[in-house]
Amino acid sequence: MDGPLWTSRHAPDLSEIRQTEARERLDRALSEPMNLVVQGPPGVGKTAATRALAREAHADPDNDLIEINVADFFGRTKKEIRNDPRFESFLAGRSGMAKRDMINRVLTESAAYAPMSGDYKTIVLDNAEAIREDFQQALRRVMERHHRTTQFVITTRQPTKLIPPIRSRCFPIRLRAPTIDETIDVLATICDREDVAYDDDGLEFVASAAGGDLRRAILSAQATAVEDESITMSTAYETLGEVGHDEAIREALAAAVDGDLSDARSTLGGLLDDEGYDGPGLLREILRVARAGSTYGGDELARLHTLAGEVDLQLAEGLDDQLHLTHLLAAWAAGRETIAVDLRDPDAAAATA
Repeated sequence: MDGPLWTSRHAPDLSEIRQTEARERLDRALSEPMNLVVQGPPGVGKTAATRALAREAHADPDNDLIEINVADFFGRTKKEIRNDPRFESFLAGRSGMAKRDMINRVLTESAAYAPMSGDYKTIVLDNAEAIREDFQQALRRVMERHHRTTQFVITTRQPTKLIPPIRSRCFPIRLRAPTIDETIDVLATICDREDVAYDDDGLEFVASAAGGDLRRAILSAQATAVEDESITMSTAYETLGEVGHDEAIREALAAAVDGDLSDARSTLGGLLDDEGYDGPGLLREILRVARAGSTYGGDELARLHTLAGEVDLQLAEGLDDQLHLTHLLAAWAAGRETIAVDLRDPDAAAATA
């Protein structure tokens, strides 16, 4: 894709965040610096909102905003961490350190540095649901020790994965998945800035295909503009028609209806493990694909949405995504009488799946 990504080139200012409650809470954090937990599903703008806050809060955001993705630590070897140019100055001359000690040192030293401008700096920890509890305890101590000069912003899709002492020290900011109209508004604004021709049907197609993932919608719009120089229904379909995984989801729905839960479970597992979906995101896609065709009647769709409401709660609490989505399809296919059966019971769900 040519040129900078639109998600970077058109990163929103604080005033451009369209979710009113979240924007007002971020504004409050400007006048009363506080630790934050920014929570919501993937692709809704958690990191973008955090960067917008930092640009507004700091005269020198390049130096007073420190971003650490949890995968930078927990998904890498000690050698990879030590050789990362962002961390090597903290770890130079300290060979033989355990991984836990390396992580603690980077966090402690980052928090201990004096801000370059103003009274405090901001440390962002992205995807914090992956932090083990023992490391969270160490993080809590760092937060306590440096609370006067360092604001911690924790982004996560699963706030219940955070230990209570951390949650109690942070003000929650919730970002929901944007509506289709909100997504279209963002895309239209970007296209106007880029002088890219579009029509309403084209933007609606891109927004609908993104399934509530704003980042995916913006990148899909850019891909279409690069490929065809305009965004219409036909150009968007030609560019994006093969990008999604609608056919795989239709196969999972059909397998459940046919009673082949093993195939349904395998397909869902592939989408979760290999295609980058998380549980709530895949749930939204299942509902969208089920609605899009004429295969299922109104009663069947209503029953699917009823069951999905309960499963969505289980996914938000961080339970096994594949297990609960498989059980959703199993209960839906079995009929209305199964609506109340064991949706909250993982052991029963396992037996059904």
